[in-house]
Amino acid sequence: MAKAPQSLHRARKAVGEALNPQGLTLVACSGGADSLALAAAAAWHHRRTTGPLADAKVGGVVVDHHLHPDSVEVSGRTVSQLKSLGLGPVRIYSADVDPESSLGPEAAARTGRYQAFRQAMTELGATRILLAHTADDQAEQVLLGLARGSGTRSLAGIPPARGPFRRPMLHLTRADTEAICRHHDLDWWEDPANSDPRYLRSKVRTQVLPYLERELTTSFRESLIRTAQIAAADADYLENQAKEVFPTLLEDPDPAGALRLKLKPLRAQPPAIRRRVLALAVAAAGGANPSFERLSAVEKLVTGSRSAGPVELAGYVTVHRGARGTSDYGKLVVVPPSG
Repeated sequence: MAKAPQSLHRARKAVGEALNPQGLTLVACSGGADSLALAAAAAWHHRRTTGPLADAKVGGVVVDHHLHPDSVEVSGRTVSQLKSLGLGPVRIYSADVDPESSLGPEAAARTGRYQAFRQAMTELGATRILLAHTADDQAEQVLLGLARGSGTRSLAGIPPARGPFRRPMLHLTRADTEAICRHHDLDWWEDPANSDPRYLRSKVRTQVLPYLERELTTSFRESLIRTAQIAAADADYLENQAKEVFPTLLEDPDPAGALRLKLKPLRAQPPAIRRRVLALAVAAAGGANPSFERLSAVEKLVTGSRSAGPVELAGYVTVHRGARGTSDYGKLVVVPPSG
């Protein structure tokens, strides 16, 4: 076998840090170069019998969305390659994707995929799943976040870890993963959807990013990745600050579960903290993460809108300002969904 590319050594190191050292970790593999390279790096640890990861086990989960006529063949070939690397157990799961979903095809596929991941974890007894997002995915995600105008957390891009999911390849490029696959003689699949401009991410990948690199600077992709690193650190700090402030503003909820925040000290908070406290209150009441527009409407109740509300939010949560002459005066009341 030819000399291993430097990217393989970096991938092995990062994957080793992401594995559960005492149990089963699953590699999510689509059959593309990124996820097969991830599987190859993980398999190296799976085969080791000494060292701090001697008890770590690595299996594979292949999700078939049934969106491509060759999906069954692709899934089967992927399973064969994962088994040839020595991974086990390896299973195929189907993802239910509603093509008419209001979420759009990309989001619907993602929802179905993560449901399949959680099913695989439960049935196989895994505690972690490794996902093969790369630096290229990160750059695309930051650009999409910028286009949506959805704030610091969106500009932070794809997190390296969230819950049981780990993304150890965010420092590697697609060129790196292809080099790893060639080294291991792995035959990766090129999903036609990845270059189909009907899908927003594909359009960013194949048209928008190349145009910006050509017209602005060839290092534009690296600049986006650096932006994600800076934004992630900023967002983490602000969110931690908001989590410390939130309980100091909160009064005991009533039996119905409504939350009450003291208006005056909430109004005195910097906007970046105030908005995050409000989002925490909505989540604590059982609501969905509010959009920028809805959150701005709630913030106006705090900063002096003539209207006292209510403001309706996704998840059937409502927010209003306590009326003068009532026990709720001077408070912002977050009401959970009824029933």
